[in-house]
Amino acid sequence: MTFTLRSSTSFNTPIDPSMSHKAADEFHSGLLPLCRPHKPAPRLRMAAAASEYHYEVPSMAQGERLHGGHAGGTAAAAEGVPVYVMMPLDTVSAEGKLERPRAVNASLMALRSAGVEGVMVDVWWGLVEKAAPRRYDWEAYAELAEMASRSRLKLQVVMSFHQCGGNVGDSCSIPLPPWVLEEVRRNPDMVYTDRSGRRNPEYISLGCDMLPVLRGRTPIQVYSDYMRSFKERFNHYLGQVIVEIQVGMGPCGELRYPSYPESHGTWRFPGIGEFQCYDKYMKASLQAAAIAAGRQEWGKEGPHDAGHYNQFPEDTGFFRKEGAWNTDYGRFFLEWYSRSLLEHGDRVLAAAESVFRGTGAKLSGKVAGIHWHYCTHSHAAELTAGYYNTRHRDGYLPVAKAMAARGAVLNFTCMEMRDDQQPGHADCSPERLVRQVKQAAAAAGAELAGENALERYDEGAYKQVIATSGNGVGLSAFTYLRMNKWLFESENWRRFVAFVKSMAEVGRRTAPLPKKDCGHSDLYVGFIAGRSNSKNEAAAGL
Repeated sequence: MTFTLRSSTSFNTPIDPSMSHKAADEFHSGLLPLCRPHKPAPRLRMAAAASEYHYEVPSMAQGERLHGGHAGGTAAAAEGVPVYVMMPLDTVSAEGKLERPRAVNASLMALRSAGVEGVMVDVWWGLVEKAAPRRYDWEAYAELAEMASRSRLKLQVVMSFHQCGGNVGDSCSIPLPPWVLEEVRRNPDMVYTDRSGRRNPEYISLGCDMLPVLRGRTPIQVYSDYMRSFKERFNHYLGQVIVEIQVGMGPCGELRYPSYPESHGTWRFPGIGEFQCYDKYMKASLQAAAIAAGRQEWGKEGPHDAGHYNQFPEDTGFFRKEGAWNTDYGRFFLEWYSRSLLEHGDRVLAAAESVFRGTGAKLSGKVAGIHWHYCTHSHAAELTAGYYNTRHRDGYLPVAKAMAARGAVLNFTCMEMRDDQQPGHADCSPERLVRQVKQAAAAAGAELAGENALERYDEGAYKQVIATSGNGVGLSAFTYLRMNKWLFESENWRRFVAFVKSMAEVGRRTAPLPKKDCGHSDLYVGFIAGRSNSKNEAAAGL
């Protein structure tokens, strides 16, 4: 059906910059609530350009209403920084079905109306290849891709080879495929292990990248086969709707070790974390590196005095200011540990490059924004995660070079954070960290994109992202975390729409986030009369 609207609106309610929510677990649905029909706007005025907007709207549930800013998801991309929005982690259910498809469709249309370029979705290994090796179920993601196409939104797709659950923001549990976990039970050294022998099932250890530990295939071969099947199923969307493939390379999809796991209370902010190099494959690699360096004694194990997950640098012999991190042994170990991570990233990116070359879709890789203890000499929390970044060494230039070598976008987090918002005892500096990564990307010739690390809806966070996006080395895109019920609340939605518009201005002129929208924003409203099913949908969790 077709709706024609000649109008604009003026939102005169000032934005309250102090209003901010952190999504609670009970608000797991990231969808536009369809169960609260609104009265039509009291006044619809002619748009300044007196334009007519025609939309072909797919059939929707009764009571659906869509609203937002200017029409069209590509407008922001012409100039400025395009904004994408992460979809809920549980967009696809454990049964492999698209959750709440009508609400998903309404949410996508609302985002498009706000000027959003597209959405990002995790394509979970644990769901797609769940039944058996090489048996893939892409149908829920195909349904989503078609919805995005009809909504004229782009898709950033994450090849999520990690577990969901046990980290910041994880609102559901999606383990690795059952047949993979069965192999892990037979051979626990397939997953990362800390000094005390604690196994982490989030991601397969890089130590066995090239070993046939998965029923005759190596992990890299398994990832390649998965991506190849994805390409075959979605080939007609690649480069047109699916414009980016973010390749998971570690826990949370990030190129890092699982050094700060939150599950079971193992780690708490701002602990330094622990090295994850005690499975037999990593230990064998360390021993071989020590022998090659002519110091066989260095290959017995990792540092004995690196402390525990929740300690501070000065509590340890290795990370304190004058600690072993800055000795010959420390430099050897940290070089091996970080180089192993970079080599793993290159192997996974090389596999992705060979699969997706020529499709028109960009590759990207995500790097964690570990900003705590950044102001110390050793940068302990970064070191345990695999980033060899210290007061004396730039650990992000090698990462940026590795991304650039494969033509991959470097996607970095914590773009919304300011130094003065962090606790003093944690020695944080997210702003300096972001500046360092931007400089590394520029030096390496790597394209840089950004994300916010935590769910934020306040004006201060949006202003920081805008400032970061246009200051010096700009961002090629920004992905907002995350679509949920809080985002679609009235005040939060108005701030978000204003943020998207301001991001479209980045690079053209200084565009402060407006206090109110008095610019007669173009408004799209699709309303279908009849609300008999709304209460039923609300009861179903929408």
